[in-house]
Amino acid sequence: MPSTTTESSGQTSGKSGRKKGRRGRLLVIVLVLAVVAGVGFGSYWSVATVRASLPQTKGSVRLDGLSGPVDVKRDSHGIPQIYASSDEDLFMAQGYVQAQDRFWEMDVRRHTTAGQLSEMFGKSQVKTDEYLRTLGWRHVAQEEYDSKLAPATKKYLRAYSNGVNAYLAGKDGADLSVEYAALGFTNDYKPGRWTPVDSVSWLKAMAWDLRGNMQEEIDRSLLTSRLGPSQIKDLYPDYPTAQHRPIVREGAYEQATRSWTGGSGRDTATRGTGGAAGTGVAGGATVPGMQSQLAGVADALDQVPAILGPSGSGIGSNSWVVSGKHTITGKPLLANDPHLAPQLPSIWYQMGLHCRSITPDCRYDVSGYTFSGMPGVVIGHNQSVAWGFTNLGADVSDLYLEKFTGGGYQYDGKVLPFKTRKETIKVAGGKDRTITVRQTQDGRPLLSDRSDELVKVGKKATVDSAAPDRGDGYGVSLRWTALTPGRTMDAVFALDQAQDWPQFRKAAAAFEVPSQNLVYADTKGNIGYQAPGRIPIRAKGDDGSLPAPGWNPKYRWTGYIPQSALPWEYNPKRGYIVTANQAVVDPGKYPYALTSDWGYGSRSQRIEDLIKSKIEGGGKVSTEDMRTMQMDNSSEIAKLLVPKLLKIDISDPYVREAQKLLEGWDYTQNPDSAAAAYFNSVWRNILKLAFGNKLPKELRVEGQCLNVEPADSTGPVDEDRKVRECGQRSPDSAQPDGGDRWFEVVRKIVDDEGNSWWQTPKTRTQKAGQTRDQLFARAMDDARWELTAKLGKDIDTWNWGRLHRLMLKNQTLGTAGPGVLRYALNRGPWNLGGGEAAVDATGWNAAGGYSVVWVPSMRMVVNLADFDKSKWINLTGASGHAYSSHYTDQTEKWVNGELLGWAYSPKSVDHDTEDTLSLRP
Repeated sequence: MPSTTTESSGQTSGKSGRKKGRRGRLLVIVLVLAVVAGVGFGSYWSVATVRASLPQTKGSVRLDGLSGPVDVKRDSHGIPQIYASSDEDLFMAQGYVQAQDRFWEMDVRRHTTAGQLSEMFGKSQVKTDEYLRTLGWRHVAQEEYDSKLAPATKKYLRAYSNGVNAYLAGKDGADLSVEYAALGFTNDYKPGRWTPVDSVSWLKAMAWDLRGNMQEEIDRSLLTSRLGPSQIKDLYPDYPTAQHRPIVREGAYEQATRSWTGGSGRDTATRGTGGAAGTGVAGGATVPGMQSQLAGVADALDQVPAILGPSGSGIGSNSWVVSGKHTITGKPLLANDPHLAPQLPSIWYQMGLHCRSITPDCRYDVSGYTFSGMPGVVIGHNQSVAWGFTNLGADVSDLYLEKFTGGGYQYDGKVLPFKTRKETIKVAGGKDRTITVRQTQDGRPLLSDRSDELVKVGKKATVDSAAPDRGDGYGVSLRWTALTPGRTMDAVFALDQAQDWPQFRKAAAAFEVPSQNLVYADTKGNIGYQAPGRIPIRAKGDDGSLPAPGWNPKYRWTGYIPQSALPWEYNPKRGYIVTANQAVVDPGKYPYALTSDWGYGSRSQRIEDLIKSKIEGGGKVSTEDMRTMQMDNSSEIAKLLVPKLLKIDISDPYVREAQKLLEGWDYTQNPDSAAAAYFNSVWRNILKLAFGNKLPKELRVEGQCLNVEPADSTGPVDEDRKVRECGQRSPDSAQPDGGDRWFEVVRKIVDDEGNSWWQTPKTRTQKAGQTRDQLFARAMDDARWELTAKLGKDIDTWNWGRLHRLMLKNQTLGTAGPGVLRYALNRGPWNLGGGEAAVDATGWNAAGGYSVVWVPSMRMVVNLADFDKSKWINLTGASGHAYSSHYTDQTEKWVNGELLGWAYSPKSVDHDTEDTLSLRP
């Protein structure tokens, strides 16, 4: 068992500690009061007790298991650079250092992925654990570790675990973080030892939140209770290839014939253009009763923690690379900013992992963004190449309806038994709970077992004549690529070592889930793009956009797209590559179906326009230009709608006063902009009137109640038949969310002034509307009075930042703990600029309100001419300790669009070092 011996103490010190000493002392006092008064047990805590978990960052510590000395050098923001002489020492030190700064976060993450949150937080998490156990992330991670990962990868994972456990040795909860101290008042939970599978499991959580179109699959089916096929098609328009260019345009295209030359297996591929859109089940079966089933699945999905953030159109990431022929350095510049949920601490942990000399025993010299709890660097650069990620959004999951018969399910005319396993959930302060998890023979977990509604599925469902008798109803199962053991952990280490394009592509081939867009640059001046991932091939006629009949073998996946056939580009003639969750390829020119639910390309096209404007104006792109592009907050939907809004004759002087804010507005969404505040409120109300009020309750925001006709109504509107229905979806995921899918929905109909979507019913104060301009006028009126209520009557006091606020919350006790503890652990608010589907993607959900629900979780610009001139920033800080000066010491700079210097060379790191901790065998 690894152990530690402290030779000389030295808690966080240096200039950064002195700068915020007064705030640190005040925060310690607040925390002492929080755990005493907030939890309410009346125990006395000293300031020394609250400070106990502050990590040692100077002096020397002995670690059993090291083969040689390791140095941990931290800069003024507490960002560590680790130097070792062997790979295993390097990753052991990484585990030790991450545990110093972030162990509470790591521990919560592993309990999430294992479905063991109830062990920490009690009975309130049992339902969540049941669902997570049904998905079986931990089981898959164990299989990966046992049978899929390379021996070197396992060695690194064991070394990392040894480092974490060396830090844990001899410490109780209060020594690790104040959260454990607070938790100790409610139960006797003690952190267990870290294992390699704890690290591998985190990849499943990452894959879950980036899993593709499962929510769209559910939503399209739920819409059938209120809308017809053509209306649903209106709300899911085709990708606008003519307006928003896809990522890959050269790459594996044969320029002469415009045919695809990407690899083998093309003869068996399908574009997946079949399926009956809007019918509720793939293949044309009509299942009106399926709404209750899918609503139950949606409810169950909400039980799973959205670790990376809510899903929806407009959410994603930005990454682009510009070749040296267009930069002032003559070498590439690469930018990346993944858009994820705001968390405290940030989901990312900045770190450098350096071998003192590159040898067969020590092969890493890499720096960038890591995940606490997982070895290696996920995004960043080594001595030769840099890379960034955005979500590809491939359709890698399908829901299936399962026909129960006896104790089994029907498939291809036979009754097959379920595979089953027992899961025991330990509950802090309560009795253990045992559940049975059922899976189909090909490994699809039965999600409907975890929903009370879905136990009673399909009693009155009608299906076509080819479907089996409904009997006891239908269940819902999930096929998802991440539930098949894979090699993504191998890929992380391979990317960290890659020295050129062929090595990079080979590493990417193992990055099976989640499917990502990988952008590449190297010090020799090359740039590239690779789409990796395990992406299923579906039978002809099944596009994966709707739940499929599980009893029909033609809806089974027939294989996976070969890596050699996945899209890529290398040194395109245009000299740049932009990825921002737009279509990867023109769907009509690629033989495989990647997805039908891309982001709609507003951000990607804006970035491309900014790059082209610089290049075509005769300029060269600089690091500062890349940073400025990351902060671009122009509203693409405002450019479309404002000219039309200004043409409407408004008679009410108060509404006209607000309308005049839009005159001369440049469409930028700065935090001090009154015009941005008013326009975004108008946009929110346009969406509500035109679409939101017409959606079924399962998609509308919870608490929004409307008088509607029953879903089975026919004939003319009958006011006497209307019933009261209230929305059921959380504010972060309700529809219409206002993302760039909704930009495209409105763009397609905006010039059709009599389109039926513009019709609005009469109210007590408003006449029924029939035209676009009538609806726009009503939206401007509603927005004026909404902002009067929120910001005041005087429009001179309005600004976008007052509506659009960021609150950073500790993801456990900061959201559900006692009020005084939440006050101590959380930070904010900050008034932000940017907005939905802007490049500076500080996202908000138009159905739920204006608060920030996802953000650029970090920003980086890598300079391939001189890595020491690269820049980076994190949303929060390096530390997960609420009383550390590095808890949120990067946030203010992040808000202002600033970037920190990013030291890489030994000379530059030494120059920036403030604290050095020596780890010795």
